[in-house]
Parts: sequence; structure tokens; C-alpha cells
Amino acid sequence: MSIVARWISFSLLTLFTATVLAADFAPPVIHTYAHDPSAFTQGLVWDRGLLYESTGHYGQSTLSVRELKTGRVLRQRALPQTMFGEGIALVGDEIIQITWQERQAFVYDKASLRLKRTLPYAWEGWGLAYDGRHLIASDGSAQLRFLDPVTLQEKRRIEVRDGEQAIDQLNELEFVKGEILANLYGTDRIARISPQTGQVTAWIDLSHIYPQQERPSREAVLNGIAYDAVQDVLIVTGKHWPKLFVIPAP
Repeated sequence: MSIVARWISFSLLTLFTATVLAADFAPPVIHTYAHDPSAFTQGLVWDRGLLYESTGHYGQSTLSVRELKTGRVLRQRALPQTMFGEGIALVGDEIIQITWQERQAFVYDKASLRLKRTLPYAWEGWGLAYDGRHLIASDGSAQLRFLDPVTLQEKRRIEVRDGEQAIDQLNELEFVKGEILANLYGTDRIARISPQTGQVTAWIDLSHIYPQQERPSREAVLNGIAYDAVQDVLIVTGKHWPKLFVIPAP
């Protein structure tokens, strides 16, 4: 094989590999803060110096507002006993919280957590994010729905793929600098996803920040992504994790 032929073959292989498997990146931890280890974290949002958190489990689901540095709860609202809390998103002066199998969304006033209205939807609720125009919702599959933020009417959807492989178990979501970030349930990885094509552009590997052997149970998995645009960092945690970790934003 000639040098030119070898170069062409190598280039094609490199291109093929890049389109099939997105690269992993393991970011450093900048800082840690205490986190309530009893919290079964389902959604996390940062806004103007405050951390909004949704937790799950029947009879234990809540929406709370906390100070990051102290962990102090400023406001908290319990969901009905029959509701299992899931992802949250901020839209203007409102917080929207979805539920798991109950398929009901709660819309709260951001300042007081007063319930303003409820909205039905037709799929299983997992993660939620807001891109400035649409809500983005996951249901544990490889599909992400783009919704009208007022009515929750579906406008379009994408299938998330890494190369040709569909990526399911998409859970907690965050919209960061034009990309969708998604926890992959049961793993220590966050997918960076193009909202136009659904392609995974890279993976954030967080297996080093809280080793498996130190966790209290098998359900203590990574889940929770909040973006601080002022500091350009992510705040991440997991279900029953005793810490929040601050890492550089991608």
C-alpha cells in the first residue's frame, strides 16, 4: 500500500471512529459543598445564587430552594403522597416540576413556591430543561421532546445517538451554551447532545468524583446538573449523595 493510500485509509478510519464514538472527558473538581444525603435528587437548577432541587419517592417528594454554601433550606414544598417528583426547569418567574408515572406537571411561582396550576402530559416524566424557547423533556428512552412551555404541547422530538447507536436511559437534563446535557441513568456519565441532530458530541465522565465503593447503596447514582452561567461551571450531584461537586462547564 502506498503512503498516500495509507494516509487516506487512516483518515477515513479516524473520521468513521469520530462519528461512531464520542470522546470522554473527565473534568477536575473545583469545589465541593455539603448536600442532604436523604435527598433522592431528580432535578437541579441554579438561579441567582440559589439552588432549586426536586426530589423523588412517594411520600417524600419535594421542591426546595437552598443556599449552596450552607445547605440551608429557604423554602420547601412537599408534593402529594401519590406523586413522585422528577425534573424541574425555570421559565421566567415560574418553576415547572414534572412527575414520574402520574404525568402531571406542577407550575409554581419561583419566589414563593406557590402552586399556580397543573398541566397534564402523555408520557413518563424523567428530566426537564429549558432552552429559552422550549422545554426539553426526557422519558427514560432515547427520545427527547421539545415542548411549548405554557401548554406542554409537543413541537418536535429528536432521537439521541452516539454515532449509529441509540442512547436510552436519558434522565436529568440541563441546557448549557447551546447543548443539551443529560445524565445517563445508572452510569457516571453525562452526554453532550446537539439539539438539532440528537448526536452525542462528547461524554463527561464523572466516575472519579464519588467512587462507587463509597456510596451508601446501588440507587445512589449520578443525577443532577445545574449550570451557573456567571461562573461558567456545572454543579452536579446524585441520589443520596452527601456532596455537590462544582466542575468546569464544557
